[in-house]
This record gives sequence, structure tokens and C-alpha cells, in this order.
Amino acid sequence: MTDRLTIALAQLNPIVGDVDGNVERIRTARAEAAKAGADLVVTGELSVSGYPPEDLVLKSAFQRRVVEQVTAFAAETADGGPAVLLGAPWREGDKLYNAALLLEGGKIATLRFKHLLPTYGVFDEDRVFARGPAPGPIQFKGVRLGVMVCEDMWQPDVTECLDESGAELLIVINGSPFEIDKSDMRLNLAVARVTESRLPLIYVNQVGGQDELVFDGRSFVLGSDRSLRTQAPAWEERVLTTEWTRNGAGWVCAQGPIESRDENGKDDSESIYSAMVLGLRDYVTKNRFPGVVLGLSGGIDSAISAAVAADAIGSDKIFGVMMPSPYTSQESLDDAAETAKLLGIAYEIIPISEAMGAFEGMLKPVFAGRNADTTEENIQARIRGLIIMAISNKLGHMALTTGNKSEMSVGYATLYGDMCGGFSVLKDVYKTTVFALSHWRNQVHPQGALGPSGRVIPERVITKKPSAELRPNQFDEDSLPPYEVLDAILRSLIEGERAVSEIVAQGYDSDTVRRVWRMLDRAEYKRRQAPPGVKITSRAFGRDRRYPITNGFTNLV
Repeated sequence: MTDRLTIALAQLNPIVGDVDGNVERIRTARAEAAKAGADLVVTGELSVSGYPPEDLVLKSAFQRRVVEQVTAFAAETADGGPAVLLGAPWREGDKLYNAALLLEGGKIATLRFKHLLPTYGVFDEDRVFARGPAPGPIQFKGVRLGVMVCEDMWQPDVTECLDESGAELLIVINGSPFEIDKSDMRLNLAVARVTESRLPLIYVNQVGGQDELVFDGRSFVLGSDRSLRTQAPAWEERVLTTEWTRNGAGWVCAQGPIESRDENGKDDSESIYSAMVLGLRDYVTKNRFPGVVLGLSGGIDSAISAAVAADAIGSDKIFGVMMPSPYTSQESLDDAAETAKLLGIAYEIIPISEAMGAFEGMLKPVFAGRNADTTEENIQARIRGLIIMAISNKLGHMALTTGNKSEMSVGYATLYGDMCGGFSVLKDVYKTTVFALSHWRNQVHPQGALGPSGRVIPERVITKKPSAELRPNQFDEDSLPPYEVLDAILRSLIEGERAVSEIVAQGYDSDTVRRVWRMLDRAEYKRRQAPPGVKITSRAFGRDRRYPITNGFTNLV
């Protein structure tokens, strides 16, 4: 039995499916922790496979690779260095578990399986994993460690079981994705578990982007008195070493650094922007794209998307294209050019007038006797989509779409036009938030950003009335309510799941609410065909919100 422990929290950025590479990341973290004298290194949930691995874990060849790599790595712990507590998919008999494995003394010393499998929001773990039994403590150097896997901490049952079984220290390995206010939620739940058990708690989260999810890290330690003893930074990898001593009242963690750096009270701009940057950076780099290409319209959505891209992967990897039509204003041409100049990105102007004329001639026999309408507007958007995809094909750059959540909610986007692309940083960002982020980025150069400092979005881009410029004197508010009203109604409908009647009772115009709900309902088929994008809110379109396209329900009450 020991009265002193040094435990390293390894906040890592795994790649789903890269078993060899992920084990190497853990190996590197172990070597760093060994230099600090660590007894134990703790990683995040499923750190060997990457999280979430989805149906990839059902492949027998993948399961075998996990076993091979973990077994070989376990043998390395015979060197007298620190033990490792890691997460991996693990098969026992005919069942596959989301497991925590203690590697110690050259072998896999102990296994524990996740007890609670989430099936809400983006999670669907019951689809691929079996539920483990309620766990008991793990013995390590005479200390009883109460190990939980992510969701096991979100309910009191597992903590209660571990406490009653004699656990002295709680350790939670996690793959908890970012959303607004999620950090406070995690901390509050951890405080509740500490309050119930009177045990200190170690919380290790992963960091990085995985498709639509972004993991913000912020691993932390709570003392048995609920005090925050140390916290790793958000948005970056870190091996955080903690020193523990046992006294008459139990285990105590020495005070360490508290490094999460983007908590700004009620202003979420830094967290949202950081999530967008990391989500795009990892999507581009993990999928080995050389850069991104996007349309620069002179509007705010394309400007902030370009700024995020520059901060994520560097201005030299961004290709912006202005594609003016006869309806494009000189103001928009000037604003797009200034945006490209401020960001230092490559910029081309490719007019679409000739293509518009060609399509008009081609379709004239079919359209004879019919007035121009949104069909011609959509053709413009699809010409632009074709150009962006052609450049993407030729250069190998990923096409970055620029539509925001407000537009995607109500279908104010064109299939195979402005929706063309491989990823969207604004997919879960409302228009009013776009304005806030643009103001914020002009004032702040985020830590770790690769783009230029200072103003990166022309002020006129932020202040002018939004317009798609698909016909003369067109503005968004010709077709939509003011964005302040629209976004408030959408938040109630989407994140709040409120009925129309409830929203009207809040003071909103009945006809406006009903019209927004109808647009939201009818645009589901478009959203099914939209590219992936960074999850920011509690109800992002995609796995978070799964509504039928054919839907006869009337959301009035």
C-alpha cells in the first residue's frame, strides 16, 4: 500500500480507426509522464480506437487489431515505468464492450466495462456495445480506484456502487463532445458525484475533431471537498501531472494549474469559434486535404467561414472565388476582394453571366410561356456550385460550404448549389451568432490561430443587409423574418422542442411562428443532403435531430 501517487491525465487527440497511431500517441504520453515520475497514466474513452468508432468496431479485423496493439503495448509496462489506464473496444466471449483496461507489470491487469450506454442525441452506443455489469474498484498499488466510463458518471448509480464497494478515488475516462454550456454541465455532474460519495474525482476527456463532433478537453480534478484542484486547457493536447497524498481523511490532490482559457462569462464567442477552428482543422488534416476552396460572395457567412479556415489551416491553403452575376453589386465585389486581402488568401473572380445565358438558351423551349421565378435563381446557385466543385476536383481542395443554421433550418439554400461541399463550419451556427462571431474575431486573434491578427472581416460586410443577390434589390428579409426574430423562434422549435402555441404565448406573432415552423418542417429533405458540420448547440441537424421527411404531424399544440 502506498500513501503517495503521481497520476498523469493524458488529454489526447486520437483518430478514429488509426489503432497503431493512437497507441503510439498513448506511448508518447506515457514517456512524457514517466519523466515526471508518474505511477499511472489515464487516457480518454476508447482512446485506442478513437471515439466514436460507430459500426467500425463491428469488424472482426478491427477488433483483432485492437487486441494485438493493446497486448503488445501492455508488455511494455514491464519496464518499470507508469501503468496505463486506457479505453478500447474489447470482446469478451460473444459480447463487445466499451472497456477501460489497466495495463500494468507487462500485462492487461484488469478490465472494466461501461455500464450505462447512451442512446440520446448523437450517441447510439447500444447499437454496437453490450452493457457491462455494475463495476467494482480496481486495485492499483494498494489503492482502490473507482473507474467509470463517461456516461457512468452522468447518473448516480455507478458512483454509488463504487463507493459502497470501497473505492478511494474516482476516475472517469471520457469522450464528451463540445456544445454550448457543456463544460459547466460536466463540472456540475462531477460535483454531484463527489458530494454523494465524498471521494475525489479525476475526469479525463479527449480533444479534437471527429466528423461533426468536436471534443474540447478541459480534463480536471475535483477534491473531496468539491474544489477544482487542476484543469487542462481546452482545445489542445496536454499531459497534466497530478500529485496525490493519502491522509486520515482520504486522498488529496495537490493544487495544480487551471488552464482552461476561454470561459468568458455569458459570451460564448470564444468557445464557439475555437470549436469551429478545431473541427475544421481536424477534418481537413485527418482526411489529408491540401486546402479548402470556397465561394466569397462579399457577404458575412462566406467571410467568417474564410476567416475560420485561415485560422484553422493557414491562409496559404485557402482558395476564395468570387462568382459575380449581373445582379452582383459593386459593393459585394469590393467587399469580397477586401476580405481576401485582409486574410491573405488566394482569390479569383469567375463571372457566371455566360453560363447563365447558356442555360437560358438551353432551357428556353421547355420554359416557353413561363415567367422567371426561383428556378432561375437556383440555376445561378447551381452554376456557382459547379464551379466550386470543379476547382475542388482539379486542385484536390475540399469544398467548404458557407450556409448557416438559420438558412438550413428554413430551407433558404439551394440543393446542388450553395449546399455543395464537403464540410460546413456554420451548419450549427445561427445567423445572429454569425454576426457576434464576426465582431469578436475582428477584435481578438485567437490563441493558436494561423490566420492574420487584426481586422479580418470588412466592417461593411457585417453591417450591410444580408442578400443572396439572385435578383435585383433582393434582401433576405424579403423572404424571412428579421434574423433576431427568426433565430429566437428557431431556438424554441429546435433546441426547445416547443409547440407553436407555446411560442406564440411568449409574444411572437402567430402567423410568423406558423410560417417558420412550416419552413422548418418542409426543409428536412434538404438537410438530409447537406454536408457534415461542427456541432455547437444541443440539437444540431444530423444525428442529434432525426425527423422524418414524410411527416403528417401538425406542431400546433
